[in-house]
Amino acid sequence: MASGTHTVRAARLVALGEPLEIQEVQLPAPVADEVLVDLHYGGVNPIDRYTAEGRVNPGSPRPRTLGAEAAGELDGRPVLVAGEALGATRDGVWAQAAIVPRPAVIELPEGVSPRAAAAMGIAGLTALNCVRELAAVTAGDRVVVLGASGGVGSMIVSLARSAGATVWGQTGSAAKAAGITEDGAHRVLVGGPAEVADDIVGFEPTVAFDPLGDGFVAPLVEAMAPRGRIVSFGVSAGPEVTFNLQMLYRKAVSLLGYGGILLTREERRPGLVAALEAVRAGELKVRIDSVMPLEEVNDAFRRLVDRRVQGKLLLDLT
Repeated sequence: MASGTHTVRAARLVALGEPLEIQEVQLPAPVADEVLVDLHYGGVNPIDRYTAEGRVNPGSPRPRTLGAEAAGELDGRPVLVAGEALGATRDGVWAQAAIVPRPAVIELPEGVSPRAAAAMGIAGLTALNCVRELAAVTAGDRVVVLGASGGVGSMIVSLARSAGATVWGQTGSAAKAAGITEDGAHRVLVGGPAEVADDIVGFEPTVAFDPLGDGFVAPLVEAMAPRGRIVSFGVSAGPEVTFNLQMLYRKAVSLLGYGGILLTREERRPGLVAALEAVRAGELKVRIDSVMPLEEVNDAFRRLVDRRVQGKLLLDLT
């Protein structure tokens, strides 16, 4: 944000289903428990596109600034800004600066870059909670990560590998296989449900992470080891699934859903602190695909839809 002014450029949702508009916005003065944060990088997530399309929070005020996670500075200190309904029911953080609730601000540990931090508010927190809380991955686990080239999937690969597990990652694109190996996967499976089903059965995973849904769930249930855990955190391939329920319960397989939108402040803040610490410790790797100008936010959405992303997309907010 330019010195001495509270007018900023921001990516604004004006009409549901329409492209975001880059507008100049006059920021209000902070009120009680709010702060003005200068912003540098914003993370782009599928939930942001769903919000723009009206699939999430369709009744929230418009126009408003979108963006649920960003990294920037508060009083000269590097910070992560996330949570507190940013971009959902109030103005978000895809702007040069923003007025945000103080509880949305977390100071960065030394050694964590603003780019990496900008990916923690949603993707990093999701990966950490899925691996450490829901699945409780240990060194004895055999882990399959579907969608392993995605923003969350790539982080799950690195976290599971850091826990000592044997990790296989799946992708639909052979061009993304090398990156998944770099993130820590012992083996990469390329293809859809039919192409990877036999390999997964032979692996007999104890843990599976699924952001895809659709036809991938049935072969997962068939492949799982007794008392295995399947963690579902997305349905980018489709929400309607069919699988053998008898096989699920006879093997005592747990099907666990992760709903980050339900997290309370008391759950979110410790998780974000833990995610940042995992980055600092080298346990969580953040793969940045591209940093795009704020003006190209709609192109960023198209890249997500077309699956032309490996890791995270960021917006340059400066």
